[in-house]
Amino acid sequence: MNDVTHIAPRDKAEILAQALPYIRKFHGKTMVIKYGGNAMTDPELQADFAEDVVLLKLVGINPVVVHGGGPQIETALNRLGKKGQFIQGMRVTDAETMEVVEWVLAGEVQQDIVGFIHKAGGQAVGLTGRDGGMIRARKLKMVDSKDPSIEHDVGQVGDIVEINTGVLSALLEDNFIPVVSPIGFGDENESYNINADVVASKLAETLKAEKLVLLTNTPGVLDKAGQLLTDLSAREIDALFADGTISGGMLPKISGALDAAKAGVNAVHIIDGRVPHAMLLEILTDQAYGTMIRAR
Repeated sequence: MNDVTHIAPRDKAEILAQALPYIRKFHGKTMVIKYGGNAMTDPELQADFAEDVVLLKLVGINPVVVHGGGPQIETALNRLGKKGQFIQGMRVTDAETMEVVEWVLAGEVQQDIVGFIHKAGGQAVGLTGRDGGMIRARKLKMVDSKDPSIEHDVGQVGDIVEINTGVLSALLEDNFIPVVSPIGFGDENESYNINADVVASKLAETLKAEKLVLLTNTPGVLDKAGQLLTDLSAREIDALFADGTISGGMLPKISGALDAAKAGVNAVHIIDGRVPHAMLLEILTDQAYGTMIRAR
């Protein structure tokens, strides 16, 4: 944990007192956290993240972690001499790539996160969408962005059909912290690689979560002048889509966040995972460390 010995006792007390109304407000509520970016690859930030998740659990909040793993998948494919192929930003997932995706996400990455949480004093359980029949999926139909008559085959990339949160609810009741790999299953028992932001957003909707938190490698949503927009309504986000302020890699992230806000998740936070303990600071203090999107 970062050294806080330089903070005066009165200031420490002030920080703790500031957190109290938020702890009271969110006690017993569920928060879905999409874990990715630098927060997931920098060892110090990994430890900070695990401590934040455990602290949230200890003050009575129910965190559910959903993780990605693009860089780790890329490394594993390179080791096998296989080059990752992308169409419109989506990884083409043939059968061999899907095998790699499964053992990297559900093996290496997931168990790393579970280990960090245990080290920080929590109890985590790793799951994929297969466990408890959680994420039923079908093959994603990808229409060409320029010519809608063309459909690209991106292999075993999935679109969510249905989410069954029974296994998550049981774990949360038993005080476990679920760590979910974004892998779904189809009618023929085939596996599907699903965008982790989409999985996090859909889980937040289905669990009727209080918050959806997306850790990213950006400060949050920026306006055209590059200034951070800290508080946005769903209507304001729609306007930012329309005028092109939100574009590129932020599009899928924000559209999932917007769906979640419109479906009843009270607040969606897009926060900078490169800031130590950004998640705690965003959730339990008055200070904004990213962009909050409200349903209303």
